[in-house]
Amino acid sequence: MTQIASQWIIAEAEQMGFDACGVAQATVLKEESMHVEHWLESDCEGEMGYLTRNKEKRYDPRLLAEGTKSIVTVLYNYFPKQTLSDSDRFKIAKYAYGADYHDVLKRKMRQLLERIETQTGKLEGTRVFVDSAPVLDRAWAVRCGLGFIGKNTTLIHPKKGSFFFIGHLFLPIELEKTGRPMTNRCGRCTKCLDACPTSALEAPFHIDARKCISYLTIEYKGSLAGIDPKTFKGWMYGCDICQDVCPYNRFALPNHEPEFQPSQKLLDMHEDDWKSLSKDEFEALFKHSAVQRAGYEGLKRNIEFISSGELRDAVHDNE
Repeated sequence: MTQIASQWIIAEAEQMGFDACGVAQATVLKEESMHVEHWLESDCEGEMGYLTRNKEKRYDPRLLAEGTKSIVTVLYNYFPKQTLSDSDRFKIAKYAYGADYHDVLKRKMRQLLERIETQTGKLEGTRVFVDSAPVLDRAWAVRCGLGFIGKNTTLIHPKKGSFFFIGHLFLPIELEKTGRPMTNRCGRCTKCLDACPTSALEAPFHIDARKCISYLTIEYKGSLAGIDPKTFKGWMYGCDICQDVCPYNRFALPNHEPEFQPSQKLLDMHEDDWKSLSKDEFEALFKHSAVQRAGYEGLKRNIEFISSGELRDAVHDNE
């Protein structure tokens, strides 16, 4: 097997359009696992039971993919060139504007793996992960020197912001680690905590998913009764508030991925269109989208919930 340099891999990744790339040695994430365990003990995961399963594999990549010696982590920008209209009530998170990122990023990462194998020969036991396995994505990105964890719990690249997907190649070869883990650079800023309308960011670096709009509109399948609809600020799928207010995202540049661009049909949607959305219209808009995770019934539930706030206001005004 031919020896390959980590810097060669990084250069290839950047040439392919990845926004950042780094390499880490596959080891136990001891400190990071303690933080996750403390968070889980507080029951902050809500109904995301999958976070409590396969925890040993989550903390040690060699248990998830036997023979893994190195991890190549990449960032891929999804900040849009054009955002959906803010003049209407209903909004979706920017990461879901276009095609499902799992498919797009995995395809590009497999292409990166093919380039690596032109130098090493066929590698047995390699794995590609994009937010679909027990992997601590942000922890590995930090280990690779690609950013730091902000007070809003997102990964922040100090020169490019936080609107990135994270992907990993688990490789059975020894590679030199690159970069150094970055310490937090938020300073005294608390804009994300102050802006969260549901107070899900209870403290710096601590989020209670049970209060988070993203969790409530995507992962949570129960009733939203008892929550003030106005606190959702029109977010019917996901939420970008804590990222939108982050000063580091003044550096965010539009992505160049054609598959991430919103369709004209999506751009043309307005409030009345969302309220009358049919199953067929949902499929036409989101056939290959991450919005499928909520599904038609879930999205309709969210739309009706947000609309109920408007109805309450109308009733109150007429009293």
